[in-house]
Amino acid sequence: MLGSIFTALLVLAACGSSSSTGGVSPTALATATPATSPTATLTGYPVKVYFSKTPDSENSFNAAFPVNRVSPTSQVEIYSVQLLIAGPTPEERTAGYYSELNSLFSGPSQCPSLGPVGGPDFTLTLNSKGTTAEQGTATLKFCRATLSPGIGADARVLANLRATLLQFATIKKVVILNVQGNCFGDQTTQNLCLK
Repeated sequence: MLGSIFTALLVLAACGSSSSTGGVSPTALATATPATSPTATLTGYPVKVYFSKTPDSENSFNAAFPVNRVSPTSQVEIYSVQLLIAGPTPEERTAGYYSELNSLFSGPSQCPSLGPVGGPDFTLTLNSKGTTAEQGTATLKFCRATLSPGIGADARVLANLRATLLQFATIKKVVILNVQGNCFGDQTTQNLCLK
């Protein structure tokens, strides 16, 4: 996991991005509640991670519910997604929170490793729509293959990722790509997220 965070941090640094501050973007899901500004505290930067929750997420695939976390790094965007992949705490699971993201991953990372362990789970590039520069758009690309049980799981994963990233003021739009560079969950195969 540390290798994943380190690699993702380098991707952000290479793109000249800085940490983001602010609340939920106006384009965030209606179920997303505003996040506090990630201003440094003695312990780190407060952020929110958005999970699915039973029974609400089974009835509305776009529902995402925030839990509070503290990022030890100013690269809050990367850390928040890593926490989403790690999933809720045991107490949060007991309360009905869950994440399907980690269980979708299959096989080794296809992204270069910068350490002795395998490569990262994803890369995150700010101000980019796929490979095209676009201010305010964040592109998250999975580095591992994903095996989904169906469109409901895909929709929940997309809702969780979007809500988690849209809490940062510099991110207005989120593009999520699979390991092949195609739009994740796009059943049309037309890569609509890149249009």
